[in-house]
Amino acid sequence: MKNIAVFASGSGSNFQAIVDVVQAGELDANLSLLVCDRPGAICLERAEMAGIPSFVFKAKDYSSKEDYENEILAELKKHQVEFIVLAGYMRLIGSTLLREFEGRIVNIHPSLLPDFPGKDAIGQALVARAKWSGVTIHFVDEGMDTGPIIVQERVRLDKNETRKSLQEKIHKIEHKLYPSILQMLLTQGGVTNDKKTRAY
Repeated sequence: MKNIAVFASGSGSNFQAIVDVVQAGELDANLSLLVCDRPGAICLERAEMAGIPSFVFKAKDYSSKEDYENEILAELKKHQVEFIVLAGYMRLIGSTLLREFEGRIVNIHPSLLPDFPGKDAIGQALVARAKWSGVTIHFVDEGMDTGPIIVQERVRLDKNETRKSLQEKIHKIEHKLYPSILQMLLTQGGVTNDKKTRAY
């Protein structure tokens, strides 16, 4: 089984979903490390409760992205991490980690990319009065949510959709889709064509 690290910045609901499937034996991976850029974030509490080591840092304490990514890289090597899973990590991955983990970093984003990239994708969809939104899982490159798409699932926005209701729909998809796709990537090395796009 591969050693994986999850990067998160906030509440860590997707991190918790991954913890749950690993503990249930439904994801063939060792969850070796949580990396978090926000001291006090709820995801750190989740990691502590699950007995998972964490590395927490403040970007402003470093002179450059390269400096803090070098420290992250040292932690990843210490825990023999082979694959990185971004789950609500609010920083762009830089060249230091991209070089070391080329093709082995994935991200989940709460929209149908290329629509609504970046922060607050749910809010962006509501402001745009979009008829559809959803979830995208993609490989990570140097851009903001621009890496090759692995899979997407769509969800229809109701006429009176609210931020809370759309967030609940998105989370329901994310918490099932991400673990299943990770299982395919970690054990089969890819995703079958019938997993590319699904609508709800």
